[in-house]
Amino acid sequence: MLLMTAGVLQGESAAGVQWKAPSGWVSEPPRPMRAATYDIPGPRDSPEHSQCVVYFFGANQGGTVEANLTRWKSQMLGSDGKEAVAKVQTRTIHGLRMTTIDTSGTYTGMGGPMAATPVKPAPGYRLLGAIVEAPGGELFIKFAGRSGLVGAAAHDFEMLLDSFAPDAHR
Repeated sequence: MLLMTAGVLQGESAAGVQWKAPSGWVSEPPRPMRAATYDIPGPRDSPEHSQCVVYFFGANQGGTVEANLTRWKSQMLGSDGKEAVAKVQTRTIHGLRMTTIDTSGTYTGMGGPMAATPVKPAPGYRLLGAIVEAPGGELFIKFAGRSGLVGAAAHDFEMLLDSFAPDAHR
């Protein structure tokens, strides 16, 4: 939900934190289990686009940080058909512990557990993810798409992560 206070954009919020989407990212209508969904357009004159989703399942819901990292890692396969190499880091931003993942390969996680039909694995994908340990529970941020598109928007993804901060209105 976008909040306006005295004409100033405050960003979106859930679980006791707020954040602001990068310029050019289009906020989509609310969906179940999603605090926010952003459509990210591809390079100029390209019909390609991707999504970045901020999931919030509720306090103490959604699994542990490690369980989610394990699941995300398993969704990306290397050229040998085994789990692709993933770069995982932990950092603190505005007092919030955040664990990030960056991995590339053949993406097998497009259908998800709620998909009606299986989705064919997609080669040439990249997944950027983050888990924010917020006061009201974990937020899971997942941005997956064609490697070129995700790479072109990686700086914006970092800007999104850097914007997460405790909600001053809570």
